[in-house]
Amino acid sequence: MVVLTGAGISAESGLATFRGAGGMWEGHDVMEVASIEGWHRNPALVLSFYNNRREAAALAQPNAGHLALAAMERQFEVRIITQNVDDLHERAGSTQVLHLHGKLSELRSVKNPKLITPYLQDVRLGHLASDGSQLRPNIVWFGEAVPMMDQAQRWVQQAAAFAVIGTSLQVYPAAGLLYEASASIPKFLVDPNAVNAANIPNLQRLAMPATTGVEKMDELLRNMMDID
Repeated sequence: MVVLTGAGISAESGLATFRGAGGMWEGHDVMEVASIEGWHRNPALVLSFYNNRREAAALAQPNAGHLALAAMERQFEVRIITQNVDDLHERAGSTQVLHLHGKLSELRSVKNPKLITPYLQDVRLGHLASDGSQLRPNIVWFGEAVPMMDQAQRWVQQAAAFAVIGTSLQVYPAAGLLYEASASIPKFLVDPNAVNAANIPNLQRLAMPATTGVEKMDELLRNMMDID
């Protein structure tokens, strides 16, 4: 079972999203704080924004959707591909989580993307990596390549079942993963909002939030597999 999760599942734990808010994210234009151009224009603002986001994520708790996905590991091998940068899946107990867009808990050198360190304290201009360059959040911003995309595609192509949970499917390349799944496997779309996923074979739409939708999806999948 491969699952793609988006901001909707974290929103149910109280974490802010920018979708549906006019492109504003906690009072900022999203391109000011989540793009490589924004970083070059005002790195101090971006660092402050992510310091605050890290604090908010640390206070948030996994919700019933996260916990239900972790519980599915009792019956299935579950691999989660998440667009979210928090660690709520891991704290819920999921053991295979691929972060497409990076992690709030990590920093990296601006010169060397592979030089990664834990995010132990608020980072500001002048805080340097071991190579002497400025530290920045280890986040994939708009305008940057998504280095984990190849692995995500491999996971989806190998999946025996696939689910999309809490994402608008508007951010690419992640949104394209739904089209990488085999036409013959069962697929689920769990989201209370209308999501454009046209011409996807074997797709069941569950118009409900993750906190209830994941359990329903699990029930449907176990019935398909004739598992008690």
